[in-house]
Amino acid sequence: QVTLVMSGGGFVQAGGSLRLSCTASGRAVSDYIVSWFRQAPEKEGTFVREFVAGIGWSGGGTYYADSVKGRFTISRDNTQNTVYLQMNSLKPEDTAVYYCAAVTRFAPFSTDAASYGYWGQGTQVTVSS
Repeated sequence: QVTLVMSGGGFVQAGGSLRLSCTASGRAVSDYIVSWFRQAPEKEGTFVREFVAGIGWSGGGTYYADSVKGRFTISRDNTQNTVYLQMNSLKPEDTAVYYCAAVTRFAPFSTDAASYGYWGQGTQVTVSS
């Protein structure tokens, strides 16, 4: 059983940057595919979480939503048991609660939130115009 603890997030003006961290405990993060999802304010109260970025268990494969390509970078440091999401050139439409999520590395990669069994606690990212 893995527990994911998130840090980072906050308030930033449009064009700014933030970095989110997702640290695993209980199991090695290298045992998991990890992705980031977000839930926009108008979708709170539902389980509609939008895929943002994902990374294979070894870091060899990365995947991005079209809306964040070229602005966000996902990376992982298995020695630190941590996955990162570097967010640059932030836009007001990036405002959301962000979550990291994990699924066993033996599963096929998926952008569907329902495929992920382990979730971080969520962190708010607010981008002002």
